[in-house]
Amino acid sequence: MTYSQSWHPFIMISLALIMGTIGTALSSPLYPIYQEVWSLLPSQITFIFVAYMFGCLATLLFLGRASNSFGYLRTLQIGLFFVVLGLSLSIFASNALILSIARFFIGIASGLISTSAMLGLFSTIPDSHKNNVAQLCSIITVVGFGLGPFVGGVIAQFSQTPLITPYLPIIIGAIFCLLGLLKLPSPIINKQPFSIAPHLQLPEAKFKVLFYIAGFTAFCTFASFSLFASLAPSFVKDAIPWHGPFVSGTAISSILLVSAITQFSAKNLAPQISIKVGLSCLVLSYILLSFCMLMHWSALFFISVIFVGIGHGLGLIGAFSFIHKMTHLENRAAVMSTYLFIGYIGTIIPILGVGYLADHFGFITGIIGFCSSIGLLCIGLLILLKFTPTSLESV
Repeated sequence: MTYSQSWHPFIMISLALIMGTIGTALSSPLYPIYQEVWSLLPSQITFIFVAYMFGCLATLLFLGRASNSFGYLRTLQIGLFFVVLGLSLSIFASNALILSIARFFIGIASGLISTSAMLGLFSTIPDSHKNNVAQLCSIITVVGFGLGPFVGGVIAQFSQTPLITPYLPIIIGAIFCLLGLLKLPSPIINKQPFSIAPHLQLPEAKFKVLFYIAGFTAFCTFASFSLFASLAPSFVKDAIPWHGPFVSGTAISSILLVSAITQFSAKNLAPQISIKVGLSCLVLSYILLSFCMLMHWSALFFISVIFVGIGHGLGLIGAFSFIHKMTHLENRAAVMSTYLFIGYIGTIIPILGVGYLADHFGFITGIIGFCSSIGLLCIGLLILLKFTPTSLESV
């Protein structure tokens, strides 16, 4: 049975993508425990979190074309190996440096898996569902990201060893997934010479403005999720009366659950409409979160989480649809790497800024500083999208 007729390869690659993304935020609900056990500052927590992002960026920058050289299947297998390596090292981490190194390995895994899995899903989805492949890829990715903090939080809440047990089922799952991928037949591809030379490619000139709108929409959505994934477990106790790994993990996962539901519901929405509504929801969520931190109104925290999730879902599905439509098979991997590179920058610079402000001026100042700066960027993107030439209609 060929790939175009069978769901099996598509399902296996989907599971690989999910296992790769679960590991990314698995440790987020555990940060307050690490902070207490190791006496860490908020900025040190953000450094641990962004170590993962540096791994992603290094991979996208130097190994973004690995799938074109080794094939998406082999690249996926290498990515899953790094998932197992990073999570195993996390179990034995005894200080922030070792945990940061483990997070860096997980970042390498995420960078390899995110690009190769996208190509694999495009190649293996049955012909009858080709038109929905962009939406399915985005939803599968969000599901994986959402399961990570939820699984980590639930297991840590009820475990006697909360810094060890949450990693074990994901390590086992990744190993089984890797074994499953090894049984798939290797697809025939036109291999390109392997090179680690940085190669971030832009689409055709007529799509550049639209590409930057999509890229910085990803910047804002990635930054928004990363704020909650890195520091929500620490500041949530100041915003709502309940706290613990289960509460913070559920709050983080709720963003991505809402995002996945939104993407599924809006899969037929025009990309430019998705981005407009998504950015508007992010701006509203920042306003609500700022008031929540100032007034300590718990209800506003939950409402802001919902709007972050809606904005995350609509922003990503619109941006991803644009990237898919403005690329072709030969340049998709490189353009996707550039798009993800911009998005992952959003998980580093704003989050480090929040950590610095929180160290010196408190969590409230850090959160409000984030909401103000990223909110202004969202508004700028909305204005740019409004005045972008109507050639958008041809995309």
